[in-house]
Amino acid sequence: MPNFLLIPDSFKGSMSSGEVCERMERGIRRVYPQAGVRSVPVADGGEGTVDAFLAALGGEKRFVEVSGPFGEKIPAFYGWLANGTAVVEMAACAGLPQVEGMKNPEKTTTYGVGELLLEAASRGARKIILGLGGSCTNDGGCGAAAACGVRFYDASGKAFLPTGGTLTEVAAIDVSARNPLLDGVEIVTMCDIDNPLFGPEGAAFVFAPQKGADAAMVARLDAGLQHLSHTLQKMGIAISKLPGAGAAGGMGGGMAAFWGSRLQMGIDAVLDAVSLETLLKDTDMVFTGEGRLDTQSLRGKVVLGVSRRVRPFGVPVVAIVGDVEGDVSAVYAEGITAVFSTNRRAVPFSEAQRTCREDLDAVMENLMRFIDSARRHPLRWQQ
Repeated sequence: MPNFLLIPDSFKGSMSSGEVCERMERGIRRVYPQAGVRSVPVADGGEGTVDAFLAALGGEKRFVEVSGPFGEKIPAFYGWLANGTAVVEMAACAGLPQVEGMKNPEKTTTYGVGELLLEAASRGARKIILGLGGSCTNDGGCGAAAACGVRFYDASGKAFLPTGGTLTEVAAIDVSARNPLLDGVEIVTMCDIDNPLFGPEGAAFVFAPQKGADAAMVARLDAGLQHLSHTLQKMGIAISKLPGAGAAGGMGGGMAAFWGSRLQMGIDAVLDAVSLETLLKDTDMVFTGEGRLDTQSLRGKVVLGVSRRVRPFGVPVVAIVGDVEGDVSAVYAEGITAVFSTNRRAVPFSEAQRTCREDLDAVMENLMRFIDSARRHPLRWQQ
């Protein structure tokens, strides 16, 4: 019996990556009931990241009380994988759902994220995967750093907790007091964007509006991130040109500056964690996918990330996507064997969304029937 490896992203607004895996497997088993199927659901670092890792690798969700976006105590969680790695998603305590109706990136903090990092380290984690995504903050990671012992001082020498609106008041930073619990802990930061810390393509201008910032606030937030960068530059820490520094309100830059964390594409973090090379040894075909395959996908999202890692092993990679937009023929040179859209009737997303589950089921079953037929009845030029 054939062995299949499923590594899809979610179909945004329609199905989680876990549900996509379930339906892909269902389609496979309609034709090959005894097939070997291994599922690796993928999340982009935002909400659902912990659940995706737990589904792929096993483990448990651990609950703890930490500081919320405005400093209030809230229930949060992190994932503890079977191999002793911890997975933290910043959206668990600094996410947009927690500030619904009161968005203000000048006031919100990532302090709780730092508390989650410390909690995981105190429980013995020697590696922590941090997912960036869905944040309501713009503090450059200073809140999380403060929770871990980094001290920020204003011009008068008074220590304070910087937020997005007070970054320009940071006159000095003392990283020597960082909690030793994190010494020797490898922290990998999942970051799927390459935006710089500040400027027209930076954290404030691109992402702050969705967090509640108007044009004037965006300008102030950008100035704060520039000031933070210049202050760190004086300390010999350069993040102004670091790709991904602008992720999650500058959290990408903060993770690099205060923890020396490497920023890694989310799909690569997932594939490293599940030991892709080992899984491929017995795999006959890989199925991946995402809600829409377009030119943005070519920058290294899940479909391309999977194909690039699988290509050296010569295993076919098939992409099942909700829709295709633009010329994406370049994916074939990156290792994709074939692309199939579930939008069988070529209808708008609002309509396709209503039948996306049934459409995915149908495409998978038809594809498996074709594969089985080709196996049982080789084409003449193969004989």
